Amino acid sequence: MHLHHTATAPVTKAVIPAAGLGTRFLPATKATPKEMLPVVDKPAIQYVVEEAAAAGLTDVLMITGRNKRALEDHFDRAHELESLLQAKGDADRLALVRASSTLATVHYARQGDPKGLGHAVLCAEAHVGDNPFAVLLGDDLIDPRDPLLARMVEVRRRFGGSVVALMPVPEDRIHLYGSAIVRQPAAGDTGSDGDVRVLSGLVEKPAPGTAPSNLAVIGRYVLDPEIFAVLHETPPGRGGEIQLTDALHTLASDKRYGPVHGVVFEGRRYDTGDRGDYLRAQVRLACEHPELGPAFTDWLRKYAAGL
Repeated sequence: MHLHHTATAPVTKAVIPAAGLGTRFLPATKATPKEMLPVVDKPAIQYVVEEAAAAGLTDVLMITGRNKRALEDHFDRAHELESLLQAKGDADRLALVRASSTLATVHYARQGDPKGLGHAVLCAEAHVGDNPFAVLLGDDLIDPRDPLLARMVEVRRRFGGSVVALMPVPEDRIHLYGSAIVRQPAAGDTGSDGDVRVLSGLVEKPAPGTAPSNLAVIGRYVLDPEIFAVLHETPPGRGGEIQLTDALHTLASDKRYGPVHGVVFEGRRYDTGDRGDYLRAQVRLACEHPELGPAFTDWLRKYAAGL
């Protein structure tokens, strides 16, 4: 089996695709990137950058499209605002404003044509080079109390290759996701213990009743740089887009490449991918907010009782 010479290199780079047009959220996204829509009191993208930084990935590349100005401004210093807050003696809000600009070193690349997630990952090739890297999708917010990304980095360190995040989903919803083909472990194979599975392939949005497992791929990946060579050879799939799932299937099913492992995640995930899920994520995170949560939860109970 081919194992990349960077098999045990530390993972320090994160790629966050943020070039989507956010059409499901119009007109809110007419002049604002979807990633900048607030989830309680922070833009969605800040949760994702905080997650990367907490796992030690402090070199962040955002793949952007139009409307990228707001993203850049958010992760930059805001000197006028900081001066104003400092003059007012508002140390708490000053700390909140500065937090987003000190989380990580953030770089930007333009996707140009929105040709799918695989194409967005290819846009990171020059920045990432011959290094392993993580990809974090902004529609999936992972609770900071559940360190999924750190676990995936650890699995990559142990086994090399690439690692995907998997989540058990009901049978009637698996057709909405990529589904994992789990390799049956050989005797003495330690790659399938606990929360780790060895994958032999992935099926993107399987037809109802045909899914190989109930394990859905969610928006966290730790990738070996050999993914770039495979993506270059991956023909456009569903919707004429280059699908990352197709390239990962090639890695998992072709013995020439390093392994693909899955980490089964059963922790707290907040989906902000469509309007209904976004509203549910807002409510769940508002209820858990240390400052706003108690009063909001109390109000919500009374409000729900009156419906």
